[in-house]
Amino acid sequence: MAELVLALNSGSSSLKFALYEYSGEFGQRAGEGAIERIGQSVGRLWWRANNANIDRNAVFPDHSGALRALLDCFQELGLQQLAAIGHRVVSGGPELREHCIIDAQVLQILRASLRFAPLHLPAEIAVMEAASKHWPQTPQFACFDTAFHRSIPELAARYSLPRNLWQEGIRKYGFHGLSYEYICTQIDKSGRSIIAHLGNGASLAAVRDGVCVDTSMGLSPTGGVVMGTRCGDLDPGVLLFLLEEKGYTANQLERVLNHLSGLLGLSGTSGDMQVLLAARDKEPHAAFAIDAFAYSVRKMIGSFLAVLGGADRLIFTGGIGEHAALVRELICMPLASLGFVLDRAANQAGQRRISQPDSPTEILCIPTDEDRMIAAHSYHLLHQSSAA
Repeated sequence: MAELVLALNSGSSSLKFALYEYSGEFGQRAGEGAIERIGQSVGRLWWRANNANIDRNAVFPDHSGALRALLDCFQELGLQQLAAIGHRVVSGGPELREHCIIDAQVLQILRASLRFAPLHLPAEIAVMEAASKHWPQTPQFACFDTAFHRSIPELAARYSLPRNLWQEGIRKYGFHGLSYEYICTQIDKSGRSIIAHLGNGASLAAVRDGVCVDTSMGLSPTGGVVMGTRCGDLDPGVLLFLLEEKGYTANQLERVLNHLSGLLGLSGTSGDMQVLLAARDKEPHAAFAIDAFAYSVRKMIGSFLAVLGGADRLIFTGGIGEHAALVRELICMPLASLGFVLDRAANQAGQRRISQPDSPTEILCIPTDEDRMIAAHSYHLLHQSSAA
């Protein structure tokens, strides 16, 4: 009998979900959807599957209300009992770095780890608690974005801070791991790969033979390259200046770094790459923000060339990486002398391979599928626990 696994991906005001049907080791996507604008005056629930499409507006006061609406939707569609629920969890801090079943102890550790992902964990925990209320008999599993990066050696993961801070968990964790893991299933794992997950949140990973050896994000998802509203890497002196000279509080600092910086801060108008690309020809600040984004990604690619001793392939994924041909071009064209020779026609057409046939480094554009990885991990953990 087929088993259904629900993959949940929580945002502060949204809940994305996908349903997978397992009759054996490999699952098939049975449907996908999202609940948007949670906590706002009017929200939206949509669901797409082969046999049913739903799109309706309603009020979702919180994540618990959103889960209740999803449960009602599934009952309306006549879907059978769920075998497992998997959650994307951005960070479990230093204690949780392997995918695991969610129990009271795991929830306690997550609540104590909010500082490691303050933008993401509160909503993720709220959805776990709501799911346990609405599906009390269904096992739930936490799938960590940080798990893929456990292989990063201490030399790359450690900050040059007093040794006791390393023992307290101050280190590079890395994020977008479920995306990187999926991409590694779609390529030849052998050799040296640089994977660029570029979206509103953006990061890169240096991968050798399918194993991560370095990544751009660090302790939290704020560091690394320029992002939609996040600043990326900063001189720590900037933070001290804002604290001491400008009198910023910790909350004000967090708001600036995570919500008012990046593309939004540079352009002064928007953190949405699509909006900036549309305005690029007539708005100099929009053009500057796009160029700054591409420049920061190029610099990270250069640093990972040094880490890996070269690269056999560069892979673009994520919302910007998959859909913004101009951004891919701005990143790659200045790197031609380093072996990244872009095929502009293939890039504009959004083909899988977007490098010239004679390019020393293969350049690929591959859509990611984090939900599939969440479902796969949850299904395997479910049957591991059953066997035990």
